[in-house]
Amino acid sequence: MAPGNDPYVITVGAMKTMGTYSRSDDLIASYSSKGPTLIDHIVKPDLVAPGNRVVSLRASTATLANQYPENTIRLTYYQNTGSCALSNEYFTLSGTSMATPVVSGAAVLLLQQNASLTPDQVKARLMKTAYKAFPASSLAVDPVTGASYTSQYDIFTIGAGYLDVAAAISNTDLAPNTAGSAASPTAYYDSNSGNVYVKNTATSVAWGSSSAWNSAAVWGTTVFLGGTAATWGTAAVWSTAAVWGTNVTSGFAAVGYSSGVGNLRNRRDRSYTDHDYG
Repeated sequence: MAPGNDPYVITVGAMKTMGTYSRSDDLIASYSSKGPTLIDHIVKPDLVAPGNRVVSLRASTATLANQYPENTIRLTYYQNTGSCALSNEYFTLSGTSMATPVVSGAAVLLLQQNASLTPDQVKARLMKTAYKAFPASSLAVDPVTGASYTSQYDIFTIGAGYLDVAAAISNTDLAPNTAGSAASPTAYYDSNSGNVYVKNTATSVAWGSSSAWNSAAVWGTTVFLGGTAATWGTAAVWSTAAVWGTNVTSGFAAVGYSSGVGNLRNRRDRSYTDHDYG
């Protein structure tokens, strides 16, 4: 749904930091909405960022602070004190709304470094440099219901990958500066082959038809060239993960990994409304 389905914005999913500084053990949050978008099948989210149990400023008179006092941070979280008193300043929340400002902050840093960057160049640089060393899948268990959720780390779950601010700041490659050159690609169904492909409709074909978003990728004026054999379409997405399915109004009926039928999963009942945008 709008505005998260807009191909021109940066749509953000939420990761769990697992309580460590390392990015290597982080996992996608089960509540982070999956793409493609409703009806127009835009590949979303574009990026993922930390959004689970995020500690930030507390508005003491706000409804959330009053309804969920257990989320209030104790003074011992950030002060060297023996007091167990609750802080009036900080609060914990989870959601894509927590992940989005992390990406917004990264965009500010890029513009502070180079004020001439266009919105598309900022988006492209963040997506190109995103961290992509994910497991094939992860399992989350709802602590209340006991229900389990399996997440596959494909383009409809993590987009271009996990925000890496340091890598984005260090990067000097430029996407085309034309508006829409870094528009999120669209997934479309080929009834002849039965495959789902990904394409970009911008005139510069920024994402290209051969590969996208790899760490070795280099921006050019015509295509977004990729790294090690991660090609779009019938071959693979990222590496060995083929994407296919049937065309339905609310997305594509199935997305599979490594040709394993047991890994097919239905996406028609997934929520498309949880994404935020930066």
